[in-house]
Amino acid sequence: MLNKLSATYKGLITAVLMIGLSLAIYYSGLKPDSQLQYFIYLLYAAGITWSIYSFSRSADNPNKFGAYFQQGFKCFIVVTLFMVLFTYAFNKMHPEFREEMAKAVQKEMEAKGNSTPAEIASNVAKTKEYYITMLISGAIFAYLLMGAVIAAVASLLFTKRN
Repeated sequence: MLNKLSATYKGLITAVLMIGLSLAIYYSGLKPDSQLQYFIYLLYAAGITWSIYSFSRSADNPNKFGAYFQQGFKCFIVVTLFMVLFTYAFNKMHPEFREEMAKAVQKEMEAKGNSTPAEIASNVAKTKEYYITMLISGAIFAYLLMGAVIAAVASLLFTKRN
């Protein structure tokens, strides 16, 4: 049943699982840099590989890199969309993250000692203003890059295997 789903639906399932795990890690009180975060990326890789693997077993499979990559792309583009939406919504619901980042920037600049108070205040204000934009652009880049690499590697492996 699950193997008959399209790569797009597999991407949706993968995204829901990734978001669920992200929320579970956050609300369990673990630090954001916990080792469990790697399971989110493992889910991402598994979802893309699942899409390509299912396609490799289908009758429509021409056993070409492009066809495999297309299946991986359909999956990871959906995951990227949902993870970016999740990143935006989650950080909008938690404005304290922006404040913590601004305080960290201020503390770092004060520790270096080579900035005036006006420069520090300006950089802290810019950090607050562009916080969500930086997170979103970083999430887009990271998820697209990881997805493309995972899809390319899996596509190569399945092309060689068949």
